[in-house]
Amino acid sequence: MAITADHIRDKLIKELGAVHVDVEDTSPNRCAASYKVLVVSSQFEGKQLLQRHRMVNTCLTEELKEIHAFEQKTLTPEQWEKQKSQ
Repeated sequence: MAITADHIRDKLIKELGAVHVDVEDTSPNRCAASYKVLVVSSQFEGKQLLQRHRMVNTCLTEELKEIHAFEQKTLTPEQWEKQKSQ
């Protein structure tokens, strides 16, 4: 399976009900080995950072087997709005 930014984005939106997802291929030559993601979901409400990251990792279990580096930032919609206004 070829991992693409669009595939990751679509899966996070579908499985986590994400209202906003940014996916950046940070690998040299954009070879899909390293990604940086921002995920905004109401499912993160009341969850600690580690719980949120586990939710994302569980969602992308198969994809992470092929990705060498994965950086994530997880926010609730309220946190996202607050961050955008700064």
